[in-house]
Amino acid sequence: MTDPYDDDTDREPLALAGLQRRLAEFAAARDWQPYHTPKNLVAALSVEASELLEIFQWLTPEESARVMDDPERAHRVTDEVADVLAYLLQLCQVLGVDPLAALAAKIERNEHRFPAGERKPSHE
Repeated sequence: MTDPYDDDTDREPLALAGLQRRLAEFAAARDWQPYHTPKNLVAALSVEASELLEIFQWLTPEESARVMDDPERAHRVTDEVADVLAYLLQLCQVLGVDPLAALAAKIERNEHRFPAGERKPSHE
């Protein structure tokens, strides 16, 4: 029998599925499933993304590039990224969307829409 983790390419999908399973178990243990409707999960995702944005809202581009140098801000960024990812993974599970397949398909579409080496015309 082969080890499903022999190849690094197998590690990510299995880890993602495991995280989705843990999130589902966490919600089930608290009887939260009735609240985890697509609408509610999208709303929660939007709120968490806004909380992430709030950290960067008034920073200069230079300050934003160094945000992880400040331990307090780094902790806030990490927590908000985790919240955004958690709600996104829960939404994907409820809707039956494979997030990695969706991302791979979107990257492929964008590679065709925006070929390498081409630049958008400037608005001069």
